[in-house]
Amino acid sequence: MATVKGIQIMPSKKLDFKTGQYVVYPTQGVGKLVRVEEQNIGGQKIKMLVIDFERNHMTLRVPVERAEVSGLRPLTSIKKMDEAISSAKGKAGAKRMIWARRAAQYEENINSGDPMKLAEVVRDLQRRNATDTMTFSARQLYLRALERMAQEFAVLHKMDIEEASDKIEDILGVPKEIDLNAIDSDDDDEVEEDEV
Repeated sequence: MATVKGIQIMPSKKLDFKTGQYVVYPTQGVGKLVRVEEQNIGGQKIKMLVIDFERNHMTLRVPVERAEVSGLRPLTSIKKMDEAISSAKGKAGAKRMIWARRAAQYEENINSGDPMKLAEVVRDLQRRNATDTMTFSARQLYLRALERMAQEFAVLHKMDIEEASDKIEDILGVPKEIDLNAIDSDDDDEVEEDEV
């Protein structure tokens, strides 16, 4: 540990990323590190991590020196993901705050990229039974948090994101939505023209 003017400075841990590795960028979710390149910016050569977010159709360049500060991290472990999903099974948090503040907190949790904070949003906003309804904004926040969790879950378990979302909701026991547009055809009610 180094000291500067009597203050102890914790050494910054060096994040070691490899090309082809999946990583999590807090505000974008899971992406794949496609290459490390050097760019000349303001007369300085800067090493950049080039991350492809296929689902968002986006490429992001993060300076290697800023990777840790930006929150870029490797995928979590399967064990930590299982812990996050288990915590999402818990009882919803207190709803004493007005919705605008709660929504801002949920947004912050989603953009943290932390599986446990994503699980909090999923836990608080999930439907507990088939008759539960959600406001549009609550549903959007829930779906974004679930998708962020599912992105990481999908890579960890080698499945697609939709399958991962369904699997997480199955584990949590989230009731399936009723399709109000589905037509239940009952053949007994149909009367043939010959019989009339």
